[in-house]
Amino acid sequence: MNIELIAVTRYLRGEGTPEELLEHAGRVCYRSEGRGDPGKFLLARIREGHESIVEHASATFEISGVSRACSHQLVRHRIASYSQESQRYVDMSDPEWVLPPAVADDPQAMEVWERFAGQVELAYRALRELGVRKEDSRFVLPNATATRIVVTMNFRELLHLFRLRISPVAQWEIRGVCVRMLELVYPVAPNIFGGLRNELLAKHPAFFENKR
Repeated sequence: MNIELIAVTRYLRGEGTPEELLEHAGRVCYRSEGRGDPGKFLLARIREGHESIVEHASATFEISGVSRACSHQLVRHRIASYSQESQRYVDMSDPEWVLPPAVADDPQAMEVWERFAGQVELAYRALRELGVRKEDSRFVLPNATATRIVVTMNFRELLHLFRLRISPVAQWEIRGVCVRMLELVYPVAPNIFGGLRNELLAKHPAFFENKR
């Protein structure tokens, strides 16, 4: 998988950082003035559960080399915007696959997979040669088909996503995606994401080492 942080909200005052914007939004609520330590203010509001203010900033990620099984889980998070590679319009005669370690690390399982994948590719190409449209030929494609998607979420939804998906009960692939997303956005807004990152890193260090 490949994950890039490609855009972040820019504040049009001060140094332009998203945390400056979030502090400004929070201080409007209290009609208070900054006293030289914006991080302290944001940390206090998050500890109090006043997370609505962090909805004012968002981040955009480009994610590729993940399976359709993974993207189906991701798009369940509805407070977000998604633009995904379309199997209706993109020819999938030579698809890329994403395989779970349980299959990729087992030679016998790989033999099963390779037989199946070969049949899928033959079926897709045969349907296209018969004049079947791409949007209908895609029905033979499995969840292992690799996809590409651009995702924009506000910071509050990202916190929710990370809390839910960076967990032992989460599926390995989306957990790896979310770990990478957190590692990319954390330096941009350390006062928003630092506490959660430290908590998850302490509980599940292997997730951050293996990205699984």
